[in-house]
Amino acid sequence: MGKQMTEMLKGALEGIVLALLAEQPAYGYEITARLRDHGFTDIAEGTIYALLVRVEQKRLVDVEKVPSEKGPPRKVFTLNAAGRRDLEGFWTTWSFLSEHIESLRRDGSDISADTAPAAKTNTNTNTEEN
Repeated sequence: MGKQMTEMLKGALEGIVLALLAEQPAYGYEITARLRDHGFTDIAEGTIYALLVRVEQKRLVDVEKVPSEKGPPRKVFTLNAAGRRDLEGFWTTWSFLSEHIESLRRDGSDISADTAPAAKTNTNTNTEEN
């Protein structure tokens, strides 16, 4: 996955995981597997576990420890009412962004690489993000 895709996905991943949990409760590895089934093949399990900690802290999910056949009990995450409201907000925002971005793409579709303005480069060497 390219850097640009990774950065864009970071902003959307919480909403994507909430959408999966809206379909059915799941534990961490199941969520990762379902993401891979949907084409998100390069997402590390650790990324999902860290995200699950955040959504649990934000009280967007209910958590139940379920015995596992092998190893410690699994934490099964279920989307709760607050999570459903957050997911609804995510979809509203996603619709707004995708419609407007697509409009920009359509409006700029006649711009070729020869006529597109050059990308600005950051010449400030005093920041950490160079």
